[in-house]
Amino acid sequence: MTKRKRGSDASAPDVGLGATLAYLREEDAKDTSNNDAGAWTVVSASKRKRRGRDRAYRPPRESKVDATFSTEAAPDEEPDQDDKEASTPEPAHQGFPHNPFSTSAEQGSDSTIPRNPFSTRETGDKRVGNGEHDSENGARDRGHQSNGHSKQEKAQRKHERRIEKNYPSISHSHNARLQSHVKITDLQSLILYLLADGNAPQWVAVKQRADIRQVVTLLVPGLELGMFNGKISLQSSESKSSTPEDESSHIKADDEAKPDEVEHQPKKLRITPDDFYPANLKPDRLPDVLKPLADMFSHVWPVMGIGEHRGNRQYYRIHSPIHTMLTSQIPKTQEQREMKKSSSHRGPLPQNAKHWENKRTPITDYIANIIDQQENEYAVHPAWFTSPETIEAATQRRKEAHQIAEDGWVDTIVTALEDGEVPDAEIESGSVTAGRDVYTVDCEMCKADNDELVLTRVSLVDWDGKVVLDKLVKPDVPIKDYLTQYSGITPAMLQDVTTRLPDIQKELLEILSPRSILLGHSLNSDLNALKLTHPFLVDTGILYPHPRGPPYKQSLKFLCQKYLSKEIQKGVQGHDSIEDARACLALVKQKCERGPGWGTSETNAESIFKRLGRSVRPKSGNAFRTGAVVDWGDPTRGHGGQAQVAVGCKSDKDVVDGIELAIKGQAENKEGATGKVDFVWARLRELELVRGWWDDTKTADVEQIRQAALKRLDHPASQAGEEVEEASGDALGEAVARTVADIRRVYESLPPCTAFIVYSGTGDPREVRRLQNMRQLYQREYQTKNWDNLSVKWTDTEVQALSRACQQAREGVAFIVVK
Repeated sequence: MTKRKRGSDASAPDVGLGATLAYLREEDAKDTSNNDAGAWTVVSASKRKRRGRDRAYRPPRESKVDATFSTEAAPDEEPDQDDKEASTPEPAHQGFPHNPFSTSAEQGSDSTIPRNPFSTRETGDKRVGNGEHDSENGARDRGHQSNGHSKQEKAQRKHERRIEKNYPSISHSHNARLQSHVKITDLQSLILYLLADGNAPQWVAVKQRADIRQVVTLLVPGLELGMFNGKISLQSSESKSSTPEDESSHIKADDEAKPDEVEHQPKKLRITPDDFYPANLKPDRLPDVLKPLADMFSHVWPVMGIGEHRGNRQYYRIHSPIHTMLTSQIPKTQEQREMKKSSSHRGPLPQNAKHWENKRTPITDYIANIIDQQENEYAVHPAWFTSPETIEAATQRRKEAHQIAEDGWVDTIVTALEDGEVPDAEIESGSVTAGRDVYTVDCEMCKADNDELVLTRVSLVDWDGKVVLDKLVKPDVPIKDYLTQYSGITPAMLQDVTTRLPDIQKELLEILSPRSILLGHSLNSDLNALKLTHPFLVDTGILYPHPRGPPYKQSLKFLCQKYLSKEIQKGVQGHDSIEDARACLALVKQKCERGPGWGTSETNAESIFKRLGRSVRPKSGNAFRTGAVVDWGDPTRGHGGQAQVAVGCKSDKDVVDGIELAIKGQAENKEGATGKVDFVWARLRELELVRGWWDDTKTADVEQIRQAALKRLDHPASQAGEEVEEASGDALGEAVARTVADIRRVYESLPPCTAFIVYSGTGDPREVRRLQNMRQLYQREYQTKNWDNLSVKWTDTEVQALSRACQQAREGVAFIVVK
């Protein structure tokens, strides 16, 4: 409340806020309050009066102000004619006090009329109701006209606010607390949340998701975060200099040079691949070629690809960004969710096979090759080596590992791998055994004095589960620990046993022939205990790989619970080798019936198009969602095989046109009909091409398209498998500008309420490919040559280099918006 000292200045204008508002409302603005001191005058209406007035007062301001300010002066207040000629006319409204909000030029003018200084409603440069008043009618007409325009503008603003409030959006939530990087799988989860049955994302805020009608996802390999933070230059060194020579010569070189005389360095986005949070796309911090992205997207997100690593975080493989986006995890059934919540359930959930399409596969397709055997520490049978040099190298390695005859090892009688082949005439039609004799072996071991595991029991069952061999074995060395809780062996069981390891080896050599296939779980441990080698092996530890990759393996008990819904190795009596052998046999039989993908990551995954096909499109009469793939070459042969619409292209321009056709429902599906498409996945490849990242063509027709694109882009052509010279400087900037222009064309072609997601996939993959090829070459040479004769060496240095390259290749970017 404003106060002034009584008697300080009797003629001073009343400039209090309460007085101004009271005057505009034609109220008595002065209320003298005699307090105890009697020294202050309160300029305001009473508190009770103000409260009642604020509740009840709602008239339009324009008409009231206009009516008040259009009142003319009384005739008796008009000055004499002589006074008019001799002096400047007095203001028409003598009753108005001095206006403290007007300029000095207005104070002496006839147009100075008190107005509401807090009003923001203006018409042109004049506030509504405070313009010049030539006449009462003119002022009233202008007031009504201004009032009409104001109502229309208010209604328009209200309509816009209502639309903006209810319009769908996907935005970065400042309240979100990210604990890790956003991954490509998170982008996929966002798509499934918008169109299907996915869970709500926690890293972005989605508003009015039911109004998002379509989703377009664009993969743009070649975009990197370094282009946004300045680490990757999009200009040549000549183009970077923005200061002319005649101007730069005036810049002082001594310490007294002024800061504004120094060449200005443009600011860059402060974001790194280590950041979890996105960065605002500010045009003044972006290179010219990237500024159009700021008109479409508000943030750039650092996104990580998916990779495989061992337990010590050593990455050795990067998943395809296409496969990661277009392959989704199968949601758990209601039964599985209830079972998981149940306190009585122990172990893994049973595998759901309702979605799975069986692919009957012969057991011979699951025989471990030489690389698998070497990686899983098997003693490789001599039949795998053909040349004298390879036989000598393998013999030397086995000698160093103490796995030769002098150490008690034996090899089954198989001269060559061809000895195990069975003529087609002898193979029963549809048989998964392919005419082979299949045996499953399981051994129980105890710990000797030297802490080595020694054989104490061996069991062998055939394809029908019948016991072929089951004997206890007396070790040649004293037993330190019988491991009864695991082996089930007790001292009393071995007290009268006379069978030795050579006796078991002799029996096995009589049973196993060149046509025999030996099964087991972690079979290398059993064969090491038996000191036996055989060329044809099937290991369920390899057929059902651990999600984290080698050297981890899933236990036989876990696999039986998950895939067979069977409990084994219960109680404290130890394992039963016959039970374990039959359980292993059941897992192999199931693998032969289901197919190679069963038991791998594909078991719980399916095509995103298949998952979308189970979701009903809103307001469509129970029509299901559909998807489209727009890509270079023939998408139907690969990732687009499950999509309802597949559009093949030969350039990025074709991709942009194909997206527009698909999103408008004008692209033909597999049946030749057209219809609405809910989800479109597409890829631009020209930036990837000029950067030299695209060198993995697998078919001749795609290679022809690639060579034609190189020629069209005036880029040095190369043959298949050869590296393309990477564009840099201005050439890279031009390629990025073309790609950004294509992204903008896609954005402009989208209808309203369409979600648009752009992601780069991964970073530069070339170093990863080089090291992986080097590793494969090493593995091939290691089979046939001695260590000293290898052309490449694969040591811990190369392992660490591959891990670093994979981690760098995981780095990517993404942009998200709803048009």
